[in-house]
Amino acid sequence: MKGRSGELGSLPEATAILDALGRVRDPELDEPITDLGFVTDVQVGEGEVRVRLRLPTYFCAPNFAYLMVADARAAVESVPGAGRAEILLEDHHDAEQINAGVAEGVGFAGIYGGEAAGGLDELRLVFRRKAYLARQERLARSLLDAGRTVEQLADMRIGELPDTDEARVYLQRREELGLDVGPEAFLLVDPAGVRVPADRVVATLRFAQTVRISIEGNASFCRGMLATRYGLPTPAPK
Repeated sequence: MKGRSGELGSLPEATAILDALGRVRDPELDEPITDLGFVTDVQVGEGEVRVRLRLPTYFCAPNFAYLMVADARAAVESVPGAGRAEILLEDHHDAEQINAGVAEGVGFAGIYGGEAAGGLDELRLVFRRKAYLARQERLARSLLDAGRTVEQLADMRIGELPDTDEARVYLQRREELGLDVGPEAFLLVDPAGVRVPADRVVATLRFAQTVRISIEGNASFCRGMLATRYGLPTPAPK
C-alpha cells in the first residue's frame, strides 16, 4: 500500500490511520480488517483520506460489508487532522450502493429500505456476544492449562488475571458488552453479566468452545477465499 507522498510507512498521518483501521473488525470473524487483508490502499491528502477495501467474495453479506465500510469511515475520521474519509468498497455486488450510502450518511435502512431486515445494532450485539464467549473460552482454557481448577476459575476475579495479550483482549470484548471490568468482578460471567457457578463452568466452556471453533473456521475459510480470489499466497493456519 502506498500513500500519496510515498511509502505508506513513511507518513506519520497514514500510520495513525492504519492504526485506526486496525481497530475495525470484521463483525463475524472478530479480527481486524487490516490483519485479514481487506485494506488494499490508503491515500492521504490535504484534509481527506481515501481507503480501498476488498472482501473474500463478490457476494459477502451486505450488512457485514456495510458495517465494515461505515466503521472504517468513523475510525479514519477519528484521527486528528485526517479530515474527510472516503471508503471505497471494491469488487462487491452492492459496492456502489454501500459506498454511496455511507458517504451520504443515510444508514443501512436508508440504502436498502424494506429489504433491511432487523437493525444493525442487534446484529452487532449478536456477534459481540459470540466474540466475548470465544475470547472467554480461550482465556479460561489457558488458565486451566496453567494449573487452575474449575472451582478456582468460578471464584476468580478480574484483578487476579495475568497481564497478557489474551487477558487484555478478553477485557476489551467484555467492556464492549457493558460488563463490569473492575478488579473485584467475577471472571466467568455470561454475556448478560450473570456469574457462572462452579457446577456450570465445564458446560459453559464447552458451549463457548463450539462458538470459538466456528469463528476460527469462518476466518480460515475467508482467508483462503481472499487468497484464491486475488492470487495471494495461501495464508498459514492461525
